[in-house]
Amino acid sequence: MQSIISRNGTETPEPVKAQVKGSVPAWLQGTLLRNGPGLFSVGKSDYNHWFDGLSLIHSFTFGDGEVTYRSRFLKSDTYRRNIKADRIVVSEFGTMIYPDPCKNIFSRAFTHLRNAIPDFTDNNLINIIRYGQDYYASSEVNYINQVDPNSLETVARVNYRNHIALNLATAHPHYDDEGNTYNMGTAIIGLGRPKYVIFKVAADASDKDRKKPALRKVQQVCSIPFRSALYPSYFHSFGMTDNYIVFVEQPYKLDIVKLATAYFRGVNWGSCLKFDKDDVTLFHVINKKTGKAVSTRFYSDALVVFHHINAYEDDGHVVFDMITYKDSNLYDMFYLHNMKQDTSSFIQNNKEFSPPVCQRFVLPLNAHKESPRGVNLVTLTDTTAKAVMQEDGLLYCQPDVLFEGMELPGINYKCNAKKYRYFYGSRLEWSPHPNKIAKVDIVTRTHIEWHQENCYPSEPVYVASPGAEEEDDGVILSSVVSPDPKISPFMLVLNAKTFEEVARASIPAPVHMDIHGMFIPTSC
Repeated sequence: MQSIISRNGTETPEPVKAQVKGSVPAWLQGTLLRNGPGLFSVGKSDYNHWFDGLSLIHSFTFGDGEVTYRSRFLKSDTYRRNIKADRIVVSEFGTMIYPDPCKNIFSRAFTHLRNAIPDFTDNNLINIIRYGQDYYASSEVNYINQVDPNSLETVARVNYRNHIALNLATAHPHYDDEGNTYNMGTAIIGLGRPKYVIFKVAADASDKDRKKPALRKVQQVCSIPFRSALYPSYFHSFGMTDNYIVFVEQPYKLDIVKLATAYFRGVNWGSCLKFDKDDVTLFHVINKKTGKAVSTRFYSDALVVFHHINAYEDDGHVVFDMITYKDSNLYDMFYLHNMKQDTSSFIQNNKEFSPPVCQRFVLPLNAHKESPRGVNLVTLTDTTAKAVMQEDGLLYCQPDVLFEGMELPGINYKCNAKKYRYFYGSRLEWSPHPNKIAKVDIVTRTHIEWHQENCYPSEPVYVASPGAEEEDDGVILSSVVSPDPKISPFMLVLNAKTFEEVARASIPAPVHMDIHGMFIPTSC
């Protein structure tokens, strides 16, 4: 894997036609945009962590049974500064540049202490998100970069803080049936009372000429005060039902003081995140329309979560599924010195990494402080999840385990916020190199897989067939790379029902491993 993990990617700015084997459905019309790290060294300087690499945007465009590919580096301010200096001059999650040669260190000291956290990189390498009709490369900082989904050119940088008081925001928003976007962020010291903020951007927020960012029409839905002012919970995603937002305040915490002083201590930002195994996990359920939280306080044992799968309401309960870990070691897995190991070596040398577990939590909305103690208040019959009222009036929740060894989950997004049966993801079995993708049937608790020796597929993306009535009537798309020079990178198209290969489109250009993305139908 070393050759495809640590090497620098290259751009393919003009579209190239893929060689199709099999038959790409004629109805598949649109573009799959993908984002991920693609440049791991600049000049003679190297990044330490996979999540530090400079963003490389990919597009796979489908039409009339053909596939074309192109890619461009995100021309962020961070990219331009690094390339101009011919070295890394902007700090990232796992790579701290100390001192920063582009700014006097004493000036930075004043800025950090005043604002409590530093001004982050705008290297948005995690996902592609939509606000209004505008598309953005995103990560988890206060900056996003608008990109043209056709040419992949970087259009403009947008600062959340110019429109809403946020220091950080997730790269995993939700979209409702009307096309409105919901997202969450964190407002830390320097912007008023520390809090988590849920906000909404309307589907029609983009101006006619696309010259003003859709965020100019952002609306705050509600805010949730930090449990601890100096130790806010880290969160990568959240859940949404038709009527509620589900926020998991986990004991994986950001140390604000350490973050503000990271430069002076010569440590990276990743080291400012700590997991408190002796704490509890709180579940906040907020009404989307009123902005008010459900009065019952729900909690569970300490866990770490990065990705929610789905959430929905069922007979007076909020049900939400997510990928959980028993500790916070996952980020350590993606330091490049770990990723350069083959799977067997990684397992031998890194036995402390906990595997991902898909868990279902169920929160009875009619529970209250006077509810009977010692009994399971969950009345749904299709789950073993429990919720038991404690003597102190808090509701203790225990999960139902759905599946083990899966990450990067995706669903038929028409089922988002609704009861569903299937989800798709990458099989992550004690290795940072997922070499399988799978489909899980939640009802039967069975799964099917796609696998090819020496091939590494990306996060699977579901696209529904036109007029589909069944949840899995469609295709799965995944870009596949291989360290074997005899295997060209290819776009894999699977039948979502059977997971049988429908087509593969071999790309006559380098393709780098990515993280997240989205499919944009041609009609959009």
